Amino acid sequence: MSAFASPFRVPAGHPCLPGHFPGEPLVPGVVMLEAVAEALRAWRGERLARIAEAKFAAPLRPGEGAEVRLSEVGGRLRFEIRRGDELLARGTIEGAEP
Repeated sequence: MSAFASPFRVPAGHPCLPGHFPGEPLVPGVVMLEAVAEALRAWRGERLARIAEAKFAAPLRPGEGAEVRLSEVGGRLRFEIRRGDELLARGTIEGAEP
């Protein structure tokens, strides 16, 4: 099994936030998945070709630190997004050459 971890933080001024629950901003799932894509590019030099499965378990608020964890198990690429020990999202992805 090989693995990779990449921390990220979405700043409070990110342009996606004003429309994503005004007054109670949450980081949209698509922005969290972009962090997965960036981690895959940093780890394997691949682009994110497909999200086979994604489940969101807890919200991420602007300014909070989180970490994308990628692993390859049995030929499948899995991701987790965590804030400390708390699972925020998990799923399975496919990469492809850029």
